[in-house]
Amino acid sequence: MNRLQQLFKEQQKQLLSIYYTAGYPHLDDTLEIAEELEKTGADFLEIGFPYSDPVADGPIIQASSKQALDNGMTLALLFEQLKDLRQRVTIPILLMGYVNVVLQYGVDAFCSKCKEVGVDGCIIPDLPMYEYEELYQATFEKYGLSNIFLVTPQTSEERIRKIDGLSNAFIYLVSSSATTGSNLAVSENATNYFKRIADMKLKSPVVIGFGISNKETYLAASQHASGAIIGSAFVKNIDANNLKASIKGFMEQFS
Repeated sequence: MNRLQQLFKEQQKQLLSIYYTAGYPHLDDTLEIAEELEKTGADFLEIGFPYSDPVADGPIIQASSKQALDNGMTLALLFEQLKDLRQRVTIPILLMGYVNVVLQYGVDAFCSKCKEVGVDGCIIPDLPMYEYEELYQATFEKYGLSNIFLVTPQTSEERIRKIDGLSNAFIYLVSSSATTGSNLAVSENATNYFKRIADMKLKSPVVIGFGISNKETYLAASQHASGAIIGSAFVKNIDANNLKASIKGFMEQFS
């Protein structure tokens, strides 16, 4: 059982996950941000490895990815930065990014490195489910990695059931069809969508992301799931000149 699976076994309410981009705002900030987020109350983290065409991301995370790439961030460098991860951070860590980067690195090499540095799972939004199942599931499982699938309001019940069967940590429930950084509108449509998922009685816990920006939207999402993921709002808040203080200031609202 990896750290992520252990967390969801022990706690299934009001979990808070934070996403940020590796190599942003400065190339060497990756571990410092992780440490500070653990100290200030994050339950698990998603570290994004940047890509030149991040289609699922809104303008804030796109800009952070571009800056990280301009700073010189690569997947190989990220793994080098994470070599001391488990001496400094104890909470579960996911890597999030796009499949082209993983394929270029090599799937087996990627999964092996994740295990070596202490990464617990991955979110690769554009990795087709059938490809994962047919080509990569055995490799992920060999290295003890959880692969996190995304469900949207348009995902069919049949596909959700399939995803539930393939999942061994949690399912990422996308709050709307928008890109990241849009505001969570807890409208009747959204509430009906969350209720529909809850009524399916899935074996996997769900965590809501996209549009979670503050304590209000975090608590609203947490009513319908095990917790929520904040990305764009956190990345936007980072002050390159006052890193720790800006992280602490953002996280204080959740304590």
